[in-house]
Amino acid sequence: MNEIAAHPHVFWLSLGGLLLIAEMLGTNGYLLWSGVAALLVGLIAWLFPLSWEWQGVLFAALTLVAVWLWWRWLARQVRQQKPVDAHLNQRGQQLIGRRFMLENALVNGHGHVRVGDSSWPVVADDDLAAGTRVEVIAVEGITLRITRC
Repeated sequence: MNEIAAHPHVFWLSLGGLLLIAEMLGTNGYLLWSGVAALLVGLIAWLFPLSWEWQGVLFAALTLVAVWLWWRWLARQVRQQKPVDAHLNQRGQQLIGRRFMLENALVNGHGHVRVGDSSWPVVADDDLAAGTRVEVIAVEGITLRITRC
């Protein structure tokens, strides 16, 4: 204990190293900035003799500053990324605005349209003949509401 009191920088450098090793074991960034702050406090304590109280305050302040700077950088990176498709995994919503050709006529406003390798039920206000170009205007459950283009 006397050795640590005589050389506090060794304590902080060791703590920083242990925190960074623990971070590599998979804590998802929770210990990274505390480890960096501990290393910085160790370097500062080695260069400038500070009391334990000031070293603790410096460690806490550096940890908070490092986390805040990381948070700001990460938020800026997220804002600069392309927007995520709001209709991801909502195949019907992705079809709104797309145009297709009817292979079969609609009877009583109901029928099916081929979309890629699948067939979707469709509903329209009017009966439409086979070969009519249609546009998807809405999705009602699993049924596509279409209109003539």
